[in-house]
Amino acid sequence: MRGSELLNKMDLISPQYIHAADIQPRTKRTGLKKWCAIAACLCLVFILTVPVMAASMPAFYNMLYTVSPATAQFFKPVQLSCEDNGIRMEVSAAYIHDNIAEIYISVQDLEGTKFDETIDLFDSYQINTPFDCSAHCILSGYDPDTHTAEFLITIEQWDEQDITGDKLTFSLRKILSNKKTYKGIINDVTLSDIQLNSTTQKVYPRGVGGSEFIEEYEDNPGQDLLTVLKPSDSICSPVDEVTLTAIGYVDGYLHVQVCYKDILKTDNHGTIALTYKKTGETVSADGSVAFFDDAGENSYEDYIFTEIPAETLDEYDLYGEFITSSGPIEGNWSVTFPLENADN
Repeated sequence: MRGSELLNKMDLISPQYIHAADIQPRTKRTGLKKWCAIAACLCLVFILTVPVMAASMPAFYNMLYTVSPATAQFFKPVQLSCEDNGIRMEVSAAYIHDNIAEIYISVQDLEGTKFDETIDLFDSYQINTPFDCSAHCILSGYDPDTHTAEFLITIEQWDEQDITGDKLTFSLRKILSNKKTYKGIINDVTLSDIQLNSTTQKVYPRGVGGSEFIEEYEDNPGQDLLTVLKPSDSICSPVDEVTLTAIGYVDGYLHVQVCYKDILKTDNHGTIALTYKKTGETVSADGSVAFFDDAGENSYEDYIFTEIPAETLDEYDLYGEFITSSGPIEGNWSVTFPLENADN
């Protein structure tokens, strides 16, 4: 289009359009304000709901704790006691000094029929802190009148940093109690008459005992399998859930094998020793190798004696110490409290 034609066409444009084009448009900020308001609402919702979610949704709390322990503990509300399955757990006292926290946790049987003085937390407890630490738990006392057990939890912060101003969550899932203890000579076994087992197998150990055997095993990183006796028919069962399954020699060492039933639920365990008939002297095992059965439920343990020749077996009696239980009491107990002196 030539210039003269453009001028002629412009004459056809309505004046109102020219006036409208001359007005400066006003920038609308309603969208930005709207999104700011939405963001503020979301932040408010997060602040208001996270504490509730952390308190009422263990899965959410665990997820948050995995991402940021400090954040998780910040949002975890203080709860000094809780009840479940007829059992009450409560924070009795706390003493914080330097990088060590000592906390007393009481566990009370409200029905008086759940547990006794043999109570054990079965390593099912969990301690959540916003800092790196090590901890252990021991039974410090039991009151039969109130059916209350007291446990001392000792927590030590790493790098010797002082513990100040943080919260701690102690949770518990299982309790063992009503345990039975057996100690004595196993009269059903006469070592001089026993048919020695010479059948062995290779196993992946779940545990190795005895300094000599532990050192040898750790010094051979490629040695994943260890040689033990292969279980045979039951020789005898000194107590329920505990069975002697083999006695024999492996590489010149006497092995006495015991099977503990369903240890993940019962924590059945014990030890085997020999007693010298003439003097009553006890000869402890020099080491042991423990391993699971194929189902991963029952645990076998070979107790190993390095200085007992086969021709001297008639000079000894077999001695055993065993602790068994009927199984755990399950529940969901959790307390959260500030790490400050609640009671000295």
